[in-house]
Amino acid sequence: MLSAPRPTQPPVMASSHQLAFDLPHQPALGAYDFFRSHSNAAALDLIESWPSWLHWGALVVGPAGAGKTHLSHVWLMKAGAAFVSAQALHEGHLATLKSHAALVVEDLHAGIASDTVLFHLLNVARQDKLSVLMTSQVAPGDLEVTLPDLRSRLRALPLAQISEPDEMLLRAVLVKLFSDRQLLVDPKVIGFLLLRMERSMEAARRVVRRIDDMALQMRRNVTVPLAQMALELDATRL
Repeated sequence: MLSAPRPTQPPVMASSHQLAFDLPHQPALGAYDFFRSHSNAAALDLIESWPSWLHWGALVVGPAGAGKTHLSHVWLMKAGAAFVSAQALHEGHLATLKSHAALVVEDLHAGIASDTVLFHLLNVARQDKLSVLMTSQVAPGDLEVTLPDLRSRLRALPLAQISEPDEMLLRAVLVKLFSDRQLLVDPKVIGFLLLRMERSMEAARRVVRRIDDMALQMRRNVTVPLAQMALELDATRL
């Protein structure tokens, strides 16, 4: 079931008669802002099932922009977990895991600072009945891991896969992304984008950001012609 976007402030539409201010926007990363669909149901079920996990750790795998960070943030708030990028992992995070009893290790695919530290983290979590949630764009077997014991441990973890979004999910995400930027758009704009844009979360974020930038610079409403200009510009810069 889809959840309605929940902007933190009343959304506004840029007008040619008002000044456009490039204000910072805050993405909504709460549980109510995550949209369930067939493509992410397994990963969302995994997050929602904690603390009744049968295992001490889990791995969420999916393409860039698929919602892994959003889900890890939801779990972080639910579990009172600490957070670390895999690239920044060091021995001090062993104490962090013990003090919080839960830890998010994000983006294993971008590189693991220390295979040994991650292996010890997983051992501590198993021995002390703590929880570790990891995210990656690739499956455990495709990660650059040099420590055989760590590779085996990662492959043994429960894994929830996020696939590319279906149309219903992508439509909801586009509305949310515009809402995060305090913009209301005509449904015709959403329909136009769905027919012509690359069908991925990363593309949705990129196109919405470009449309917002162009609307601010040109002091124009978000319209179908503006969306078309943004898509054409996006295609030339890929």
